[in-house]
Amino acid sequence: MSEAEATARALWPLVEPLHAVSYFAPDAHAPFHEAGLKGFWPGYFVGRAAPLGPVGPEPVVAAFFSFAPAMVRRALPALWQTVSPQQALKLRLTGAEVALRRLLAGREAAARQAADELGALATELDCAGRVLAAANTALPTPDEPLRRLWHAATLLREHRGDGHLAALVAAGLDGCEALVLRTGIDLPRAELQPYRGWTDAEWDAATERLAERGLLAADSAATARGRQLLLDIEQATNRAAQRPWQDVSATRRERLTDLLTPLARACAGALRFPNPIGLPAPNPT
Repeated sequence: MSEAEATARALWPLVEPLHAVSYFAPDAHAPFHEAGLKGFWPGYFVGRAAPLGPVGPEPVVAAFFSFAPAMVRRALPALWQTVSPQQALKLRLTGAEVALRRLLAGREAAARQAADELGALATELDCAGRVLAAANTALPTPDEPLRRLWHAATLLREHRGDGHLAALVAAGLDGCEALVLRTGIDLPRAELQPYRGWTDAEWDAATERLAERGLLAADSAATARGRQLLLDIEQATNRAAQRPWQDVSATRRERLTDLLTPLARACAGALRFPNPIGLPAPNPT
Protein backbone atom coordinates (compact mmCIF):
# COMPACT_ATOMS: atom_id res chain seq x y z
CA MET A 1 0.00 0.00 0.00
CA SER A 2 1.40 3.39 -0.99
CA GLU A 3 1.63 6.27 1.47
CA ALA A 4 -1.18 8.06 -0.35
CA GLU A 5 -3.39 4.95 -0.15
CA ALA A 6 -2.65 4.60 3.55
CA THR A 7 -3.52 8.25 4.09
CA ALA A 8 -6.77 7.89 2.16
CA ARG A 9 -7.72 4.91 4.29
CA ALA A 10 -6.67 6.45 7.60
CA LEU A 11 -8.47 9.76 7.07
CA TRP A 12 -11.68 8.34 5.59
CA PRO A 13 -13.27 7.57 9.01
CA LEU A 14 -12.36 11.10 10.12
CA VAL A 15 -13.86 12.84 7.08
CA GLU A 16 -16.97 10.69 6.66
CA PRO A 17 -18.67 11.72 9.94
CA LEU A 18 -18.45 15.39 8.96
CA HIS A 19 -20.62 14.60 5.95
CA ALA A 20 -22.78 11.91 7.56
CA VAL A 21 -24.42 14.28 10.04
CA SER A 22 -26.79 15.07 7.17
CA TYR A 23 -28.15 11.53 7.39
CA PHE A 24 -28.27 10.99 11.14
CA ALA A 25 -28.69 14.35 12.92
CA PRO A 26 -32.39 15.23 13.38
CA ASP A 27 -31.69 18.94 13.04
CA ALA A 28 -30.22 18.29 9.59
CA HIS A 29 -33.57 16.81 8.52
CA ALA A 30 -35.67 19.68 9.86
CA PRO A 31 -35.35 21.98 6.80
CA PHE A 32 -36.65 19.20 4.54
CA HIS A 33 -39.58 18.54 6.87
CA GLU A 34 -40.45 22.23 6.89
CA ALA A 35 -40.39 22.20 3.08
CA GLY A 36 -43.03 19.47 3.03
CA LEU A 37 -40.90 16.31 2.85
CA LYS A 38 -42.01 14.15 5.72
CA GLY A 39 -40.02 11.24 7.04
CA PHE A 40 -36.36 10.48 6.39
CA TRP A 41 -36.06 9.10 2.87
CA PRO A 42 -37.63 11.94 0.83
CA GLY A 43 -35.06 14.40 2.21
CA TYR A 44 -32.26 11.89 1.72
CA PHE A 45 -33.05 11.24 -1.92
CA VAL A 46 -33.58 14.84 -2.99
CA GLY A 47 -30.66 16.11 -0.89
CA ARG A 48 -28.09 13.67 -2.16
CA ALA A 49 -29.39 13.54 -5.74
CA ALA A 50 -29.87 17.32 -6.10
CA PRO A 51 -26.43 17.97 -7.66
CA LEU A 52 -27.50 15.74 -10.58
CA GLY A 53 -30.48 17.97 -11.37
CA PRO A 54 -34.16 16.97 -11.75
CA VAL A 55 -33.33 13.43 -12.85
CA GLY A 56 -35.51 10.36 -12.84
CA PRO A 57 -34.65 7.18 -10.99
CA GLU A 58 -32.17 5.62 -13.42
CA PRO A 59 -29.14 7.89 -12.78
CA VAL A 60 -29.80 7.75 -9.04
CA VAL A 61 -29.98 3.94 -9.04
CA ALA A 62 -26.60 3.97 -10.77
CA ALA A 63 -25.03 6.62 -8.54
CA PHE A 64 -26.36 5.28 -5.22
CA PHE A 65 -25.76 1.64 -6.30
CA SER A 66 -26.90 -0.31 -3.22
CA PHE A 67 -30.49 0.96 -3.17
CA ALA A 68 -33.24 -1.19 -4.61
CA PRO A 69 -34.45 0.38 -7.88
CA ALA A 70 -38.05 0.13 -6.71
CA MET A 71 -37.24 2.24 -3.65
CA VAL A 72 -35.65 4.94 -5.79
CA ARG A 73 -38.58 4.93 -8.24
CA ARG A 74 -40.99 5.59 -5.39
CA ALA A 75 -39.04 8.75 -4.58
CA LEU A 76 -37.98 10.19 -7.93
CA PRO A 77 -38.93 12.06 -10.01
CA ALA A 78 -42.12 12.65 -7.98
CA LEU A 79 -40.35 14.44 -5.11
CA TRP A 80 -39.08 17.16 -7.45
CA GLN A 81 -42.69 18.38 -7.55
CA THR A 82 -42.36 19.29 -3.87
CA VAL A 83 -38.74 20.44 -3.72
CA SER A 84 -36.66 21.39 -6.75
CA PRO A 85 -32.98 20.43 -6.94
CA GLN A 86 -31.96 24.05 -6.34
CA GLN A 87 -34.15 24.19 -3.25
CA ALA A 88 -32.79 20.86 -2.05
CA LEU A 89 -29.20 22.12 -2.34
CA LYS A 90 -30.06 25.03 -0.07
CA LEU A 91 -31.94 22.84 2.38
CA ARG A 92 -29.14 20.33 2.78
CA LEU A 93 -26.57 23.07 3.41
CA THR A 94 -28.84 24.72 5.96
CA GLY A 95 -29.40 21.42 7.75
CA ALA A 96 -25.72 20.54 7.73
CA GLU A 97 -24.78 23.91 9.17
CA VAL A 98 -27.34 23.68 11.95
CA ALA A 99 -26.24 20.16 12.89
CA LEU A 100 -22.53 20.97 12.78
CA ARG A 101 -23.04 24.15 14.81
CA ARG A 102 -24.58 22.09 17.60
CA LEU A 103 -22.19 19.15 17.41
CA LEU A 104 -19.03 21.25 17.08
CA ALA A 105 -19.92 23.92 19.63
CA GLY A 106 -16.72 25.12 21.26
CA ARG A 107 -14.63 23.79 18.37
CA GLU A 108 -15.33 26.57 15.88
CA ALA A 109 -11.66 27.48 15.37
CA ALA A 110 -10.75 23.85 14.63
CA ALA A 111 -13.74 23.53 12.31
CA ARG A 112 -12.63 26.62 10.39
CA GLN A 113 -9.10 25.26 10.06
CA ALA A 114 -10.43 21.88 8.94
CA ALA A 115 -12.60 23.59 6.34
CA ASP A 116 -9.49 25.29 4.95
CA GLU A 117 -7.40 22.10 4.99
CA LEU A 118 -10.02 19.83 3.44
CA GLY A 119 -11.15 22.54 1.04
CA ALA A 120 -7.62 22.81 -0.33
CA LEU A 121 -7.51 19.04 -0.88
CA ALA A 122 -10.92 18.99 -2.55
CA THR A 123 -10.37 21.98 -4.83
CA GLU A 124 -8.92 20.13 -7.79
CA LEU A 125 -10.33 16.63 -7.57
CA ASP A 126 -9.94 14.45 -10.64
CA CYS A 127 -13.51 13.26 -11.13
CA ALA A 128 -13.12 11.30 -14.36
CA GLY A 129 -15.55 8.39 -14.09
CA ARG A 130 -17.03 9.79 -10.85
CA VAL A 131 -20.38 11.28 -11.75
CA LEU A 132 -21.72 12.06 -8.28
CA ALA A 133 -18.45 13.59 -7.11
CA ALA A 134 -18.21 15.64 -10.31
CA ALA A 135 -21.75 16.95 -9.88
CA ASN A 136 -20.86 18.13 -6.39
CA THR A 137 -17.64 19.82 -7.52
CA ALA A 138 -19.72 21.94 -9.89
CA LEU A 139 -21.46 23.55 -6.92
CA PRO A 140 -20.17 26.85 -5.51
CA THR A 141 -18.00 26.70 -2.40
CA PRO A 142 -19.92 28.17 0.55
CA ASP A 143 -18.48 31.13 2.44
CA GLU A 144 -19.71 30.20 5.91
CA PRO A 145 -17.03 28.00 7.61
CA LEU A 146 -19.29 25.15 8.78
CA ARG A 147 -20.95 24.96 5.38
CA ARG A 148 -17.51 25.01 3.79
CA LEU A 149 -16.41 22.16 6.05
CA TRP A 150 -19.42 20.05 5.13
CA HIS A 151 -19.01 20.82 1.43
CA ALA A 152 -15.33 19.81 1.41
CA ALA A 153 -16.06 16.62 3.35
CA THR A 154 -18.86 15.84 0.90
CA LEU A 155 -16.59 16.25 -2.14
CA LEU A 156 -13.96 13.93 -0.67
CA ARG A 157 -16.59 11.49 0.52
CA GLU A 158 -18.42 11.22 -2.81
CA HIS A 159 -15.08 11.02 -4.65
CA ARG A 160 -14.12 7.99 -2.57
CA GLY A 161 -17.62 6.58 -2.83
CA ASP A 162 -17.66 6.68 -6.63
CA GLY A 163 -14.36 4.81 -6.67
CA HIS A 164 -15.77 2.25 -4.25
CA LEU A 165 -18.72 1.59 -6.54
CA ALA A 166 -16.36 1.05 -9.46
CA ALA A 167 -14.46 -1.49 -7.35
CA LEU A 168 -17.69 -3.31 -6.50
CA VAL A 169 -18.70 -3.44 -10.16
CA ALA A 170 -15.24 -4.70 -11.16
CA ALA A 171 -15.59 -7.44 -8.53
CA GLY A 172 -18.80 -8.61 -10.18
CA LEU A 173 -21.16 -7.60 -7.39
CA ASP A 174 -24.52 -5.91 -7.81
CA GLY A 175 -26.05 -3.59 -5.25
CA CYS A 176 -27.90 -6.22 -3.24
CA GLU A 177 -25.02 -8.72 -3.37
CA ALA A 178 -22.62 -6.14 -1.98
CA LEU A 179 -24.86 -5.69 1.06
CA VAL A 180 -25.48 -9.39 1.58
CA LEU A 181 -21.76 -10.15 1.47
CA ARG A 182 -21.05 -7.42 4.02
CA THR A 183 -23.63 -8.90 6.41
CA GLY A 184 -21.67 -12.13 6.18
CA ILE A 185 -18.76 -10.41 7.86
CA ASP A 186 -19.54 -7.64 10.33
CA LEU A 187 -22.83 -5.79 9.79
CA PRO A 188 -26.28 -7.05 10.77
CA ARG A 189 -28.86 -7.56 8.05
CA ALA A 190 -31.23 -5.28 9.97
CA GLU A 191 -28.84 -2.36 9.40
CA LEU A 192 -28.69 -2.83 5.63
CA GLN A 193 -31.67 -4.50 4.00
CA PRO A 194 -34.53 -2.30 5.25
CA TYR A 195 -32.56 0.90 4.69
CA ARG A 196 -31.85 0.00 1.07
CA GLY A 197 -35.32 -1.25 0.16
CA TRP A 198 -34.56 -4.81 -0.96
CA THR A 199 -37.35 -7.37 -0.53
CA ASP A 200 -36.76 -10.68 1.23
CA ALA A 201 -37.05 -12.45 -2.14
CA GLU A 202 -34.39 -10.20 -3.68
CA TRP A 203 -32.14 -10.63 -0.64
CA ASP A 204 -32.50 -14.42 -0.70
CA ALA A 205 -31.77 -14.55 -4.42
CA ALA A 206 -28.60 -12.49 -3.92
CA THR A 207 -27.59 -14.83 -1.08
CA GLU A 208 -28.01 -17.80 -3.39
CA ARG A 209 -25.92 -16.20 -6.13
CA LEU A 210 -23.10 -15.44 -3.69
CA ALA A 211 -23.22 -19.00 -2.33
CA GLU A 212 -22.95 -20.38 -5.87
CA ARG A 213 -19.76 -18.32 -6.30
CA GLY A 214 -18.33 -19.74 -3.10
CA LEU A 215 -18.46 -16.37 -1.33
CA LEU A 216 -21.02 -17.35 1.34
CA ALA A 217 -21.27 -20.48 3.44
CA ALA A 218 -24.49 -22.34 4.21
CA ASP A 219 -25.03 -20.20 7.33
CA SER A 220 -24.69 -17.00 5.21
CA ALA A 221 -21.31 -16.20 6.77
CA ALA A 222 -18.66 -15.04 4.32
CA THR A 223 -16.20 -17.71 3.28
CA ALA A 224 -12.46 -17.09 3.10
CA ARG A 225 -12.98 -16.23 -0.58
CA GLY A 226 -15.75 -13.82 0.29
CA ARG A 227 -13.65 -12.09 2.93
CA GLN A 228 -10.73 -11.83 0.53
CA LEU A 229 -12.97 -10.35 -2.15
CA LEU A 230 -14.16 -7.60 0.18
CA LEU A 231 -10.58 -6.96 1.26
CA ASP A 232 -9.57 -6.65 -2.40
CA ILE A 233 -12.45 -4.23 -2.97
CA GLU A 234 -11.35 -2.10 -0.02
CA GLN A 235 -7.78 -2.03 -1.30
CA ALA A 236 -9.02 -1.02 -4.76
CA THR A 237 -11.11 1.70 -3.13
CA ASN A 238 -8.04 3.05 -1.33
CA ARG A 239 -6.04 3.06 -4.57
CA ALA A 240 -8.83 4.91 -6.36
CA ALA A 241 -9.08 7.43 -3.51
CA GLN A 242 -5.38 8.19 -3.19
CA ARG A 243 -4.96 11.07 -5.64
CA PRO A 244 -6.22 13.87 -3.39
CA TRP A 245 -3.74 12.72 -0.75
CA GLN A 246 -0.64 12.19 -2.89
CA ASP A 247 1.07 15.40 -1.79
CA VAL A 248 0.18 14.99 1.87
CA SER A 249 3.39 14.41 3.80
CA ALA A 250 3.61 12.24 6.89
CA THR A 251 3.84 15.38 9.00
CA ARG A 252 0.74 16.88 7.40
CA ARG A 253 -1.13 13.59 7.73
CA GLU A 254 -0.38 13.59 11.45
CA ARG A 255 -1.52 17.20 11.73
CA LEU A 256 -4.75 16.44 9.86
CA THR A 257 -5.37 13.42 12.08
CA ASP A 258 -4.93 15.52 15.21
CA LEU A 259 -7.19 18.23 13.79
CA LEU A 260 -9.97 15.99 12.50
CA THR A 261 -10.16 13.36 15.24
CA PRO A 262 -11.99 15.47 17.86
CA LEU A 263 -14.31 16.85 15.16
CA ALA A 264 -15.11 13.34 13.92
CA ARG A 265 -15.76 12.11 17.46
CA ALA A 266 -18.10 15.03 18.10
CA CYS A 267 -20.02 14.35 14.88
CA ALA A 268 -20.13 10.64 15.70
CA GLY A 269 -22.40 11.62 18.57
CA ALA A 270 -25.17 11.98 15.98
CA LEU A 271 -24.55 8.50 14.56
CA ARG A 272 -25.31 5.03 15.82
CA PHE A 273 -22.95 2.07 15.62
CA PRO A 274 -23.30 -0.16 13.70
CA ASN A 275 -24.93 1.95 11.00
CA PRO A 276 -26.22 1.50 7.44
CA ILE A 277 -23.20 3.23 5.86
CA GLY A 278 -20.67 0.91 7.48
CA LEU A 279 -18.79 3.68 9.24
CA PRO A 280 -16.76 2.35 12.18
CA ALA A 281 -16.97 3.92 15.59
CA PRO A 282 -14.13 6.40 16.17
CA ASN A 283 -11.30 5.35 18.41
CA PRO A 284 -12.17 6.68 21.89
CA THR A 285 -8.54 7.16 22.89
